[in-house]
Amino acid sequence: LDRQTVAKRSVVVYIADQRYVVRSDADSSYVQTLANYVDERVREIKSSSKPVPSQSLAVLAALNIADELFQERTKRRQLKQTVKEKSIKVLSYLDREVKARQNS
Repeated sequence: LDRQTVAKRSVVVYIADQRYVVRSDADSSYVQTLANYVDERVREIKSSSKPVPSQSLAVLAALNIADELFQERTKRRQLKQTVKEKSIKVLSYLDREVKARQNS
């Protein structure tokens, strides 16, 4: 289905014991999975630091999640480059083999 034709639905989630109503066209279980992940990250920060205001916890969690995202993007770019380089080598090898067999 086209995301524009799907009606947004409300999903209730809890992050750091706070209730949030999220409006999304995504599947409710997906939204819940995202909220659970954010909740885990907030709780990790909360347990490993001195008491900080909720807003600070949210910002620190956002920074950690953004860091994870950027690291994964870097890994993906590196993987795509590696695949591209290896593909070029394989194609070059195949070209040489085909030409060698044609000439023999």
